[in-house]
Amino acid sequence: MNSLSKAPGLPAAPDLPEGQWALFLDIDGTLLEHAAHPDAVSVSDELRNLLGAVDKRLDGAVAFITGRSVEGADRLFHPLKLRVAGLYGLEHRLTPDGAVVTADAPADIAALADAIEAELDDGLVHIERKGPILAIHTRAAPHLLARATHLVEQALTELPKGYLVIPGNAGVELMPLEAAKGAAVRRFMAIPPFAGRRPVFLGDDTADENGFEAINEAGGISIRVKPRGPTVAQYRLDDVTCAIAWLAANFDASPALNRKAS
Repeated sequence: MNSLSKAPGLPAAPDLPEGQWALFLDIDGTLLEHAAHPDAVSVSDELRNLLGAVDKRLDGAVAFITGRSVEGADRLFHPLKLRVAGLYGLEHRLTPDGAVVTADAPADIAALADAIEAELDDGLVHIERKGPILAIHTRAAPHLLARATHLVEQALTELPKGYLVIPGNAGVELMPLEAAKGAAVRRFMAIPPFAGRRPVFLGDDTADENGFEAINEAGGISIRVKPRGPTVAQYRLDDVTCAIAWLAANFDASPALNRKAS
């Protein structure tokens, strides 16, 4: 598709033909509804079983591409363990039982987190420290989003080069430039069982756009859930429920879950 398209004009995600697919999944806002605090979400047995069945059907060519840490994703979906790119690709585990390549927190980011936490200390804003990434969640205090964004943008001028600000609908994040979901997708696509397959990526927000670009370049299928504003995704799914139903319809052979997304 051509450059940016307005999300409301995107076609619905298609039914996929049989073939060799590789599946990449964002978590929050795509498989799970957002919550005021990242730890307030939970995974149903139905979703956990669905993802396990899809992973088996695709011979392991399934990976989470998430802003959560690898450890956080494992904890959320326990006992299910999939391949994961965490912290937007800054850390990863290339096999379900393999070693985790982690990312450390620089001292300047830790100090910045302390300063912003003190500035926004009202009990409603959640400051999430994710190694070299700083995430400020204002879902429970939307009136503080502009202030939080200003503080992070102001801090950007005082930090060493190599960071960027990613604004969101309910928060803002500061992360290294090398934190890119597209790079994580490319890393997986270079190794078995992903190599040679056609990739599909489901995501829901600005941080997923880089991943969509990588998918489009590879001739895959990019799908944005709950799209708002410009996106390079090719298709849309209206909400989390539709996303899960679409996955079940296209990738799971279980009769109880094999239903078409509306």
